[in-house]
Amino acid sequence: MHYNDFRTLGFTTLQNGLIAYYSQLNISDAELILIIQLEAFSQRGDNFPADEKLAANTNLSPAEVTGLLQKLIDQKYLTIDQITDSQGRIGNRYNLNPLYLKLDDYLAKNVNRRSEPTAATNEAAEIDNSPQTQLARQFEIEFGRYLSPLERQEIASWLNEDHYQPEIIKLALREAVLAQAYSLKYVDRVLLNWQRHNLKTSAEVEKFLQRNR
Repeated sequence: MHYNDFRTLGFTTLQNGLIAYYSQLNISDAELILIIQLEAFSQRGDNFPADEKLAANTNLSPAEVTGLLQKLIDQKYLTIDQITDSQGRIGNRYNLNPLYLKLDDYLAKNVNRRSEPTAATNEAAEIDNSPQTQLARQFEIEFGRYLSPLERQEIASWLNEDHYQPEIIKLALREAVLAQAYSLKYVDRVLLNWQRHNLKTSAEVEKFLQRNR
């Protein structure tokens, strides 16, 4: 059989920042494998796979899976949320959003800072320190690819024409990543929605998100 014969199994989207920096978050290789499995099941519509199902896709035993899940919960990287389906039945789901929020925080505090130029008086350094360039770099980190010239122009338009604050754009990017929608179109829709709600500061956006989670 060839590669194309297995394409019907589908693909799993995983954030490149997690692959590159999971060890910096004190996540072990085994925990990363389990996170990948949780993502794979979730993206196929199974938000609360049994430990036995997770173990069957790894070299881990069900008991080891149970222990690793508990460790991720203790580290506040994973939560178990209660949900109600369309028929009113109550169930559970695994939620990895806390992990991605902590990853975002790590990238913002460490990766971007290491990339900032040190010669602040140099013209090139000033350009590199512009909000537009910093935002473009953040998008490239989260999307795991370089932005096209048109995409960079879109970011410039958000700043210079729409007058969105950089922190607002970063929050919209975070929402896109949490939704696994790696496109500027999705970010733009988020920004327009916040604009319709007259949200102008990051604090207002955070309050809005907390009310609507």
